Amino acid sequence: MPCEFRMTHRVRFADTDMAGIVHFANFFRYMEDTEHAFFRSLGCSVHMEVEGRKIGWPRVRTVCDFKAPLRFEEEVEVQLLVREKKARSLAYEFVCRKVGSEPPVEVARGAFTVVCVALDEAAGRMRAVPIPAIIADQIEVAPEPAGSEG
Repeated sequence: MPCEFRMTHRVRFADTDMAGIVHFANFFRYMEDTEHAFFRSLGCSVHMEVEGRKIGWPRVRTVCDFKAPLRFEEEVEVQLLVREKKARSLAYEFVCRKVGSEPPVEVARGAFTVVCVALDEAAGRMRAVPIPAIIADQIEVAPEPAGSEG
Protein backbone atom coordinates (compact mmCIF):
# COMPACT_ATOMS: atom_id res chain seq x y z
CA MET A 1 0.00 0.00 0.00
CA PRO A 2 1.51 3.38 -0.98
CA CYS A 3 3.02 5.50 1.76
CA GLU A 4 5.67 7.19 -0.36
CA PHE A 5 6.19 8.41 -3.91
CA ARG A 6 9.17 9.88 -5.79
CA MET A 7 9.30 12.17 -8.79
CA THR A 8 12.19 13.87 -10.57
CA HIS A 9 11.91 17.45 -11.84
CA ARG A 10 14.32 19.34 -14.11
CA VAL A 11 14.89 22.99 -13.23
CA ARG A 12 13.56 25.19 -16.02
CA PHE A 13 15.09 28.57 -16.79
CA ALA A 14 11.77 30.17 -15.79
CA ASP A 15 12.15 28.57 -12.33
CA THR A 16 15.27 30.60 -11.56
CA ASP A 17 15.71 34.09 -10.14
CA MET A 18 18.20 36.87 -10.96
CA ALA A 19 20.90 34.99 -9.03
CA GLY A 20 20.41 31.96 -11.30
CA ILE A 21 19.01 29.71 -8.57
CA VAL A 22 15.55 28.23 -8.13
CA HIS A 23 13.17 30.83 -6.70
CA PHE A 24 11.82 29.59 -3.37
CA ALA A 25 8.18 29.51 -4.55
CA ASN A 26 9.02 26.87 -7.15
CA PHE A 27 9.79 24.31 -4.45
CA PHE A 28 6.10 24.46 -3.55
CA ARG A 29 5.25 23.77 -7.20
CA TYR A 30 7.65 20.80 -7.28
CA MET A 31 6.04 19.42 -4.11
CA GLU A 32 2.51 19.98 -5.44
CA ASP A 33 3.34 18.39 -8.80
CA THR A 34 4.69 15.37 -6.91
CA GLU A 35 1.49 15.14 -4.87
CA HIS A 36 -0.59 15.23 -8.08
CA ALA A 37 1.54 12.45 -9.61
CA PHE A 38 1.12 10.43 -6.38
CA PHE A 39 -2.67 10.64 -6.75
CA ARG A 40 -2.45 9.68 -10.44
CA SER A 41 -0.35 6.63 -9.46
CA LEU A 42 -3.38 5.55 -7.37
CA GLY A 43 -5.71 5.96 -10.36
CA CYS A 44 -7.15 9.13 -8.81
CA SER A 45 -6.80 12.90 -9.03
CA VAL A 46 -6.70 15.79 -6.58
CA HIS A 47 -9.78 17.11 -8.38
CA MET A 48 -12.26 14.39 -9.22
CA GLU A 49 -15.86 13.31 -8.87
CA VAL A 50 -16.51 10.55 -6.34
CA GLU A 51 -19.98 9.25 -5.50
CA GLY A 52 -21.60 12.23 -7.22
CA ARG A 53 -19.49 14.82 -5.38
CA LYS A 54 -16.62 16.91 -6.72
CA ILE A 55 -13.78 16.67 -4.24
CA GLY A 56 -10.60 18.69 -3.85
CA TRP A 57 -7.66 19.00 -1.48
CA PRO A 58 -6.94 22.58 -0.33
CA ARG A 59 -3.84 23.19 1.72
CA VAL A 60 -4.32 24.19 5.33
CA ARG A 61 -0.60 24.17 6.13
CA THR A 62 2.55 24.48 4.03
CA VAL A 63 6.16 24.87 5.08
CA CYS A 64 9.56 24.55 3.44
CA ASP A 65 13.10 24.79 4.78
CA PHE A 66 15.78 25.54 2.20
CA LYS A 67 19.22 23.97 2.57
CA ALA A 68 21.15 24.32 -0.72
CA PRO A 69 20.61 26.02 -4.10
CA LEU A 70 19.47 24.42 -7.34
CA ARG A 71 20.30 25.88 -10.74
CA PHE A 72 18.99 25.77 -14.31
CA GLU A 73 19.06 22.26 -15.89
CA GLU A 74 19.81 20.52 -12.59
CA GLU A 75 17.44 17.78 -11.48
CA VAL A 76 15.77 17.38 -8.12
CA GLU A 77 14.10 14.25 -6.83
CA VAL A 78 11.13 15.00 -4.61
CA GLN A 79 10.19 12.23 -2.19
CA LEU A 80 6.65 12.42 -0.78
CA LEU A 81 6.06 10.59 2.51
CA VAL A 82 2.59 10.26 4.02
CA ARG A 83 3.15 11.26 7.66
CA GLU A 84 -0.43 11.33 8.89
CA LYS A 85 -3.79 10.07 7.66
CA LYS A 86 -6.94 11.19 9.43
CA ALA A 87 -10.57 10.76 8.44
CA ARG A 88 -10.61 14.06 6.48
CA SER A 89 -6.97 15.03 6.00
CA LEU A 90 -3.52 13.92 4.95
CA ALA A 91 -0.14 15.28 6.03
CA TYR A 92 2.88 14.88 3.78
CA GLU A 93 6.59 15.37 4.26
CA PHE A 94 8.66 16.18 1.18
CA VAL A 95 12.41 15.62 0.93
CA CYS A 96 14.05 17.30 -2.07
CA ARG A 97 17.46 15.94 -3.14
CA LYS A 98 19.73 17.05 -5.96
CA VAL A 99 20.04 14.24 -8.52
CA GLY A 100 23.53 13.07 -9.42
CA SER A 101 25.36 14.33 -6.34
CA GLU A 102 27.39 11.90 -4.24
CA PRO A 103 26.67 11.81 -1.44
CA PRO A 104 23.07 12.95 -2.06
CA VAL A 105 22.53 16.63 -1.23
CA GLU A 106 19.26 17.53 0.44
CA VAL A 107 18.28 20.92 -0.98
CA ALA A 108 14.94 21.42 0.78
CA ARG A 109 12.47 19.77 3.13
CA GLY A 110 8.80 20.68 3.24
CA ALA A 111 5.38 19.63 4.44
CA PHE A 112 1.74 20.03 3.44
CA THR A 113 -1.42 19.29 5.33
CA VAL A 114 -4.38 18.91 2.97
CA VAL A 115 -8.08 18.48 3.72
CA CYS A 116 -10.53 16.51 1.61
CA VAL A 117 -13.44 18.77 0.69
CA ALA A 118 -16.63 18.50 -1.31
CA LEU A 119 -17.07 21.40 -3.69
CA ASP A 120 -20.46 23.08 -3.91
CA GLU A 121 -19.91 25.22 -7.00
CA ALA A 122 -23.42 26.71 -6.95
CA ALA A 123 -22.98 28.01 -3.40
CA GLY A 124 -19.27 28.76 -3.88
CA ARG A 125 -18.31 26.77 -0.78
CA MET A 126 -16.16 23.86 0.27
CA ARG A 127 -17.02 21.49 3.11
CA ALA A 128 -14.61 19.03 4.76
CA VAL A 129 -15.70 15.44 4.12
CA PRO A 130 -14.29 12.01 4.94
CA ILE A 131 -11.65 10.84 2.49
CA PRO A 132 -13.45 8.56 0.00
CA ALA A 133 -12.63 4.86 0.43
CA ILE A 134 -11.37 4.68 -3.18
CA ILE A 135 -8.48 6.90 -2.01
CA ALA A 136 -8.19 6.19 1.72
CA ASP A 137 -8.00 2.42 1.23
CA GLN A 138 -4.90 2.87 -0.97
CA ILE A 139 -2.84 5.09 1.35
CA GLU A 140 -1.00 4.27 4.54
CA VAL A 141 1.29 6.25 6.81
CA ALA A 142 5.02 5.88 6.10
CA PRO A 143 7.11 4.32 8.83
CA GLU A 144 9.41 6.66 10.70
CA PRO A 145 13.08 6.30 9.75
CA ALA A 146 15.18 4.17 12.07
CA GLY A 147 16.53 6.16 14.99
CA SER A 148 13.92 8.94 14.79
CA GLU A 149 11.70 9.89 17.67
CA GLY A 150 7.97 9.90 16.88
